[in-house]
Amino acid sequence: MKKSMLAFCVASLFSLNAFALVPSGNDATTKPDLYYLKNAQAIDSLALLPPPPEVGSIAFLNDQAMYEQGRLLRSTARGKQAAEDANLSSGGVANAFAGAFGSPITAKDSPELHKLLTNMIEDAGDLATRSAKQKYMRVRPFAFYGVPTCNTKEQDELAKNGSYPSGHTSIGWATALVLAEVNPARQNDILKRGYDLGESRVICGYHWQSDVDAARIVGSAVVATLHSNPAFQQQLQKAKDEFAKTQK
Repeated sequence: MKKSMLAFCVASLFSLNAFALVPSGNDATTKPDLYYLKNAQAIDSLALLPPPPEVGSIAFLNDQAMYEQGRLLRSTARGKQAAEDANLSSGGVANAFAGAFGSPITAKDSPELHKLLTNMIEDAGDLATRSAKQKYMRVRPFAFYGVPTCNTKEQDELAKNGSYPSGHTSIGWATALVLAEVNPARQNDILKRGYDLGESRVICGYHWQSDVDAARIVGSAVVATLHSNPAFQQQLQKAKDEFAKTQK
């Protein structure tokens, strides 16, 4: 069963349908300073991914087990980190990776890199995940169980938003892949941080494990697509040049 699912995901990743037009919304046409991609260039998560696990299936039993495992961590240092990871606004993505990257990622300290990450957030988030989210409108764990998350700041708003796939995870994983390219010497630390950002969503109860696993596929596809976008390529090179100067 697992092998067939993996084969489906890999096949879908390279399917032209995965790059089909997604539902209308903000993109580089409406907000060029916050996106690199237009709707027609975006990843269509509905075409890319299989449906989320059905309640009562073996895969859903695993989701439930991972939820319980994560909930037990909320009172630990890892749980505290998960609560902090819930905030990706106001530079939160860049801040979350500063330690793993080895230096601050701010508009002041590394403006080109900060701009690169800021402008790709919604390409990897809403633009890439909205079609599957809107189709399935999967109930999030905290709503399913009626148990608050570890960080309730956006809980009410997200209760109205589909759980599958995880936008936070897609953003975090895409960011990790790009940062690992900018600073390959620290790629292991960076990729681990990106992985942990996704697991934080499970610990907090915002997402099921299968939401997070699917989102990493979406994030990878987004980065592959961004590499064919001229504006992204130009900004990526600026970020690499900026970082290279700090290493001399």
